[in-house]
Amino acid sequence: MTHLDAAPQRWGITGGIASGKSYVCRQLEAQGAPIFYTDPEAKRIIRTDAEVQRRLRDLVGAEVYDAEGQLVKRVLAAYLCRGRDHSARIDAIVHPRVAAAWQDFVAAHHGAPRVFMECALLFESGFDRFVDCTLHVSCPDDERLRRLMARDGIDREAALRWMALQLPEAEKCRRAHHVLLNDGRTDLAAQLVRLGLVGD
Repeated sequence: MTHLDAAPQRWGITGGIASGKSYVCRQLEAQGAPIFYTDPEAKRIIRTDAEVQRRLRDLVGAEVYDAEGQLVKRVLAAYLCRGRDHSARIDAIVHPRVAAAWQDFVAAHHGAPRVFMECALLFESGFDRFVDCTLHVSCPDDERLRRLMARDGIDREAALRWMALQLPEAEKCRRAHHVLLNDGRTDLAAQLVRLGLVGD
């Protein structure tokens, strides 16, 4: 088998909302790493896949899409915020399509040493089964809360509702193969270098 035939090592990058996953991914992309972003892919599927649209209308209500067929984000967000059982029903519709897109992405990057999946709900969705190694970007809850309120212009109650849809921070740290601390004080770049994911 030549190097060009070799399958890349598959990494999953996760972290609680407002933990700094996007920043980590930008550092990896700057080194030329291929990164698959599950959230934008899920949004693309929700916007464009006719079968997914039909099933979402049946589940959430016809008002989840407007008269022009565009997703009404506030309707979907309101449904998701009703609890984990509601988000699980959405996931059952969308996740199989996202998983298939990930497999296509990996196949398209054979020969690369690593490919990365950025996935906020890596463990909650079970998508960790599609990767070889997991990396959790960890940030204390109070700091994530502050960042989320500032980033999205939302109040504390709304921010806590979004955070509650994810596994507790300690549980994600326990499940991950590697943990990066992004508390605003610890040197994140140095941690990436130690893992061999970026150069000095």
